[in-house]
Amino acid sequence: MSKIISLSTNFKTEKMKKIFYLIAAMLGFLASSCDKELTIFPEDSLSVPTFFKTEEDFTQAINGTYVPLRGINNASKPYLAEMHSDNTYYARNTAFGATDNQEDIADHSIPSDGGITANSHVNNVYVSYYEVIARANQILATIDEADIDAAVKANVKGQALFLRAYSYFDLAQFFGSVPLHLEPVVDREGAALPLASEDELYGQIIEDAKAAITLLPLKSQQQPGRATSGAAQTLLGNVYVVRKQWGEAETVLQQVVDSEEYMLMPNYEDAFSGNSDNKNNMESVFEIQYREGADGLNGSFLYNFLPRPLTAEEVGLVTGTSNPQPLNGEGNNIPTPDIIEAYEDGDLRKDASIMYITASESFWEDGIYPIIKKYVEPHALNGNHGMNWPVYRYSEVLLLLAESLEEQSKAGAADYLKEVRDRAGLGDYSGDLGEAIFNERRVELAFENKRWFDLVRTGRAINVITAYGNRIKANPIDYYYPVGAEPRGNAFTNITERYALPASESSLNPNF
Repeated sequence: MSKIISLSTNFKTEKMKKIFYLIAAMLGFLASSCDKELTIFPEDSLSVPTFFKTEEDFTQAINGTYVPLRGINNASKPYLAEMHSDNTYYARNTAFGATDNQEDIADHSIPSDGGITANSHVNNVYVSYYEVIARANQILATIDEADIDAAVKANVKGQALFLRAYSYFDLAQFFGSVPLHLEPVVDREGAALPLASEDELYGQIIEDAKAAITLLPLKSQQQPGRATSGAAQTLLGNVYVVRKQWGEAETVLQQVVDSEEYMLMPNYEDAFSGNSDNKNNMESVFEIQYREGADGLNGSFLYNFLPRPLTAEEVGLVTGTSNPQPLNGEGNNIPTPDIIEAYEDGDLRKDASIMYITASESFWEDGIYPIIKKYVEPHALNGNHGMNWPVYRYSEVLLLLAESLEEQSKAGAADYLKEVRDRAGLGDYSGDLGEAIFNERRVELAFENKRWFDLVRTGRAINVITAYGNRIKANPIDYYYPVGAEPRGNAFTNITERYALPASESSLNPNF
């Protein structure tokens, strides 16, 4: 395993750049139409037949497969998964004007025609996940024949299967039906697959996740930041919960608990990555890796989640940078009054998740806004930080397992719920156990891209968002509109459980 080198140091070589270009060139849906009938590959050129040979080659390729996840979670996915729910909204800046792509997502007013939309964030998430899938497919198509160490081969293959399963899982939850690519795309015709049904997609996701579990090492035996057997088990358990296969979910999630590879961090706020420390901690099951600096591995999502306008001094008070810059435009993912009220009295997670800052030049009331505190960490460079993004934490394993048991009327659900509540400083739940678990997920996993998926899978999305939209339209000031400003006329007029497919892809695929 020593040859599987760090995720954060492998992307600077020219060879890595060339393999990215090679894979991108093979994607019919990302490349322009051209004649691709070359069949001769000189031994000194970089091509699929000459590249995928050594452990180093496959290590570089799997490193590249993780890369699009950084872009997905840095901006667009939090808009689609959190700001499209009742957890966060945008902070209207009437001096700036409209930012339609974000506002349309928050307001459930995304223009669509025949199941197609031009929204840029929808496009970004869709295309980026297919980049992950394309890179995983290239590895999976070549690795079985490679003459490399068996343990390295299993590890790389397991990671590729996990990343493909994870990508299709999010695509299925966001869009419902999408093309199912399981082989490398080498021409335009190969890119134009029909839309697979949700049953077909989930069948493949389950198959990939199961295979990944058998190939991947435990967290304690894996290099930090990479997919593990526990991550694949958690993904599979999540899939089973979405599919309401409660018994299967219980079995696989119980295996994660019984592995003793994970524990809750004693303090909730310590479950989240620092800028350069506390990454992949004992509660982390899988998280997206970022690193501050000039090598392109950094994040900037904290800045996307701030109200505007902010002076340089006000930005500095949040970020701790030595060169803070003023922010203008419109702030996104601002915690709503709804999520703030969702915390019970005495819940320690509230102050660990939400803080307040002053935007002195704002037109909204006194300019004191709530912001997401989970990702506020001091860092050196303005607009450039290294906090990791949590995808799965052990607390979610406990809550998914509790839900699976409760749905089967089995004992133990309340015990797992209690573990999560105890850390939050809360006593026993009250009322219906199923509702208590659902509500617990909201506050435990707030701002981690879970809320919209939970609303959809439980059949609550339409009713919850309709009521939420009515509250915004009736009381816009409560939702960060300056006095005299009102929601647009099309706000909350297109509430659906699935996103329309991106228009940019429809020109390449007649099945859209």
